[in-house]
Amino acid sequence: MTNRYAVILAAGQGTRMKSKLYKVLHQVCGKPMIQHIMDQLCALDFEKRITIVGHGAEKVKAQLGDTSEYALQEEQLGTGHAVSQAAGVLESLEGTTVVLCGDTPLITKETIAGLLEHHERAQSAATVLTAYTDNPKGYGRVIRSSKGHLERIVEEKDATPEEKAVAEINSGIYCFDNQKLFRALKKVTNDNAQGEYYLPDVLGILQAEGNTIAAFQSDAFEETLGVNDRIALSEAEKLMRRRINAHHMREGVTLIDPEHTYISADVMIGMDTVIYPGCTLSGTTTIGEACQIGPNTEIRDSKIGNNTKVQQSVVNDSEVGQEVNIGPFAHIRPASTIGDRVKVGNFVEIKKSVFGEGSKASHLSYIGDAEVGQDVNLGCGSITVNYDGTHKYLTKIEDGAFIGCNANLIAPVTIGKDAFVAAGSTITDDVEANALAIARNRQTTKQNYADNLNHKKK
Repeated sequence: MTNRYAVILAAGQGTRMKSKLYKVLHQVCGKPMIQHIMDQLCALDFEKRITIVGHGAEKVKAQLGDTSEYALQEEQLGTGHAVSQAAGVLESLEGTTVVLCGDTPLITKETIAGLLEHHERAQSAATVLTAYTDNPKGYGRVIRSSKGHLERIVEEKDATPEEKAVAEINSGIYCFDNQKLFRALKKVTNDNAQGEYYLPDVLGILQAEGNTIAAFQSDAFEETLGVNDRIALSEAEKLMRRRINAHHMREGVTLIDPEHTYISADVMIGMDTVIYPGCTLSGTTTIGEACQIGPNTEIRDSKIGNNTKVQQSVVNDSEVGQEVNIGPFAHIRPASTIGDRVKVGNFVEIKKSVFGEGSKASHLSYIGDAEVGQDVNLGCGSITVNYDGTHKYLTKIEDGAFIGCNANLIAPVTIGKDAFVAAGSTITDDVEANALAIARNRQTTKQNYADNLNHKKK
């Protein structure tokens, strides 16, 4: 449906967060709160989305980009004043406007759609999204008549003891007839305890004009949770994590211990994958089918292929193929590409490298700034020596090469196809295909040396 508009209130500083970071940019499950809201809105059909910005305006704009238009609230004088800043964009338009708070990251597109449909079906001038909670402290209370009709909303600081006892709260999310909203905003005053222009006062103004005001109750109070401090932020994180984890389990992913598995909002996981406790999967990570991840593995902004196993390791901004075994205690650093059927064992670090199909580095190796071909074996303690203190250089190891234990490959250097590097060698020159390179002193054995040494000690 056209003629639908959305306004996000995101101008407050959030002093109770006690942070240099602008409140709506605090993250919940790996994504800023306001981005969660915008993602839900973008999944619905809105002709315009306007974000009211104030403190940290440029950072909010950088986060949301061209998914929103913006209006600046230079001085924070209340929610009614904030919405009025969108008048230049919206007040002349016919249609429905939904108003949301930028600190309610758990709101879903289903609830927003339900609110819009209820509002338009009732043909009301305004509709309030409400919810019931056992602990309404901090929220505006919904006051109803004896017949159950919405009479008014009272902010907690202005509420009487009887009104504070009401369990139905105002979520701070509304639908309005757009033109009636902006006409009523001009009549809102700041005659209240805070000296602010409250958006809920619009409801009383519209009622006084004979308009219908409706209420739409959310099925889940958690969706209306407003984040004003670190305690509420942690609660939102917990609730969002449960929602995310439940989604993956319904899609065929096994989480051994969901309460101790940390998956960000944009992570994708294939069916029959098993995630063990203590894992953190974040950013734009994609994990294939039938994988085993963890325990205590961290994967960020990476792609993991089908049937791959990652144990107690870190993978960051890299791509891992199918049927790969990583770990335990391996570190795949950014810009690495790991081919299919690769083995990356314990205490192996790979950085900005291509590691070809079927190759192995089973233990205690560093592969940095390297191109490793297929079916290469890197023995224990193999190192690509990529840094001279000023610049970094490339090591190339071609298909089928065998690198013995404790070998240092001093870049830039190329090890040819099917070549051998003897254990303990330090290679400074290219090694041709099929060659054997030995770069170490010959062994010298002194007979009876221990006897002579012991004799001198007497």
